[in-house]
Amino acid sequence: MHRLSRRSVNSLLRYGGHRRRDAIAALSVGSSSFDESGRERDGNVRWYSVLKTATSCRLASSNPLKLGNMIPSGKRYESTASDLWTSDTPVEKYEYQAEVSRLMDLIVNSLYSNKEVFLRELISNASDALDKLRFLSVTEPQLLEGAPELDIRIQTDQENGIITLTDSGIGMTHQELVDSLGTIAHSGTAKFLKALKDSKDSGSDSNLIGQFGVGFYSAFLVADKVVVSTKSPKSDKQYVWEGEANSSSYIIREETDPEKLLPRGTSIKLHLKRDEKGFAHPERIERLVKNYSQFVSFPIYTWQEKGYTKEVEVDEDPAEAKKDGVDDTAEKKKKTKKIVEKYWDWELTNETQPIWLRNPKEVTTEQYNEFYKKTFNEYLEPLASSHFTTEGEVEFRSILYVPAITPMGKEDIVSPKTKNIRLYVKRVFISDDFDGELFPRYLSFVKGVVDSNDLPLNVSREILQESRIVRIMRKRLVRKAFDMILGISVSENQEDYEKFWENFGKHLKLGCIEDRENHKRLAPLLRFFSSQSEEVMISLDDYIENMKPDQKDIYYIAADSVSSAKNTPFLERLYEKDLEVLFLVDPIDEVAVTNLKSYKEKNFVDISKEDLDIGDKNEEKEKEMKQEFGHICDWMKKRLGDRVASVQISNRLKTSPCVLVSGKFGWSANMERLMKSQTVGDSSSLDFMRSRRVFEINPEHPIIQTLNVACKSSGDDEEALKAIDLLYDTALISSGFTPESPSQLGGKIYEMMSVALSNKWTTQHEAFDMHNSQIHEAEIVTEPPQTLEAEVVEPVETTSQK
Repeated sequence: MHRLSRRSVNSLLRYGGHRRRDAIAALSVGSSSFDESGRERDGNVRWYSVLKTATSCRLASSNPLKLGNMIPSGKRYESTASDLWTSDTPVEKYEYQAEVSRLMDLIVNSLYSNKEVFLRELISNASDALDKLRFLSVTEPQLLEGAPELDIRIQTDQENGIITLTDSGIGMTHQELVDSLGTIAHSGTAKFLKALKDSKDSGSDSNLIGQFGVGFYSAFLVADKVVVSTKSPKSDKQYVWEGEANSSSYIIREETDPEKLLPRGTSIKLHLKRDEKGFAHPERIERLVKNYSQFVSFPIYTWQEKGYTKEVEVDEDPAEAKKDGVDDTAEKKKKTKKIVEKYWDWELTNETQPIWLRNPKEVTTEQYNEFYKKTFNEYLEPLASSHFTTEGEVEFRSILYVPAITPMGKEDIVSPKTKNIRLYVKRVFISDDFDGELFPRYLSFVKGVVDSNDLPLNVSREILQESRIVRIMRKRLVRKAFDMILGISVSENQEDYEKFWENFGKHLKLGCIEDRENHKRLAPLLRFFSSQSEEVMISLDDYIENMKPDQKDIYYIAADSVSSAKNTPFLERLYEKDLEVLFLVDPIDEVAVTNLKSYKEKNFVDISKEDLDIGDKNEEKEKEMKQEFGHICDWMKKRLGDRVASVQISNRLKTSPCVLVSGKFGWSANMERLMKSQTVGDSSSLDFMRSRRVFEINPEHPIIQTLNVACKSSGDDEEALKAIDLLYDTALISSGFTPESPSQLGGKIYEMMSVALSNKWTTQHEAFDMHNSQIHEAEIVTEPPQTLEAEVVEPVETTSQK
């Protein structure tokens, strides 16, 4: 295999694919002279690469290839990937710090499950080196001499399993190389190792690389050997650092090979482990760069295979030409075909200007929507977006979106784990796997990106949970999310909010249960049906606007549907007084409203519970009613026993004879029904919460007035007592409760029906015939015993006469 000067070959490859393609096409006939694009450039060019094509290597000379007298002819050349060093330059051997040795041992033994982070860490280190150079060059412009371009280049050798990452940053001197790669002077390694041990003992999969400044050592997650070549503008010499995964020492030597000298910067070469050589695939490197380092502030180039289409002549078969009747003397039209010529070139992989760093006034709605679709793989435009920058105690930038629809198959709002928020630190992607640290679970549907400079480069879940910075970020993100949703609710296009409520209304109701601090922000966003708006949902503000002047509370009733709610007996008196009642028909509604307690100093009142005040109390009338019907209440309570806590005169009924209301602090009928349906419901708590029920009667109803007469005249009459039982069972059903014995209730209803329907549709003649028929049937039934007596007695009498 011939060795090719990496520095000189790169001078051919670096400057534009079209120029190199022309050079390759011109040289494919074996020319041995240089054209302009192939001329070896001066020392300003530091890049080196591997020129590969699909063909085998053929050279005009068997001597080592030198670009000064030979041009590559579009064939395949292998890079001098070997780091064999044969110079007589002395080698300095160093021992790792004891703590570094322990760290290396942990990393080499694959403590971390996500090995992809190695590339993110190395790119971040390269970006820091470029940032430092750019900062120093403001006062020392001579630092940029020789290589003014600031970028990062990643090249792979898939066959040999090698990844080379090169930056044109500040580089390192000999002493900096020892301090940075041989020790962990500023990272608090003891703390790091303790945190590492604690996370391992707890069984959590915490990714702590980078958290304490050990990002470089993540290279050993995938490599068994790492070679670092670095040149600092402060030093005239270039040094090479070499370390192996299972070694307790490393070596540093001076680079003397002129073909490997860099104008400035650092080159890191990873010799991948056998099982990790898949990382050397160019497409995988490109994917990792786009995922983790898409928005690094410096351009990142990756070495990619490309192709272009060209036409080539095709030799025609003479036999086919004769078949076609083409004369040999005639001018032949040459046949051509199109082929794809493959070549390798540098390709810009990242976008250096993330949209969230731009001025919001300069970004159009179409650009926001395009970024949303591309980042989160969505096909519908978002309902709203919010682009903001937070400064002061904590600084971060963010873009948040409200999706147009819930993800398919992900309707479970209980799980807070989503990948909807992408966290960046200094433009470097950190994670999108959160468990409620940045957003509460009821806002888990909000999507967006958050970029902070105040967090460490690698943020573990423990840091997110304990960091004061994260708590401040969470509050401000939640506040912005509410502002964005409120903007949808007050917009002229109410269809957008109807779509939002249909998809994410349950999430906000869950927030009423879990987040008391934000009740004032959540309540205006809620929507309900009501007794005066059965088709269109209204807000709480709409309800308060429609309240009567003397109305003090917000009334509601919980049921399983609007139809059930509007036909409940609890509404009779409120309908008469034209008081609006909210219908809570979603299972979570009642719990959400109960947790809200009040809105704009108006308390929420359940009209299905005792002590309902609808503003029409008349103490004198109530006193008279108690004197007149007090005895029937006691009579009914004696009959019903422990089934009810008390029997009272109702102020909420108009047409119904009675109703069963819940205790003030117990479950309503709707809540009792929901709790019974729970798979893991506690029967003991169910019995306790449903124990108090109040039986209310309507003294103006004929049934109650009839029973009042029965109570005074014959309180022990069985029919009257059965009527009380039937009233109670009927009230259970009409009030939303479940009868304890449906079969017994059915029997009582059938009995009452038979009494009510008897002789109702028969004529007098039919009734007379039916009566005679019944008598005749009765005689037939009683004849056999009489006949039997006659048969026993008569024969004796006849015998005696004879």
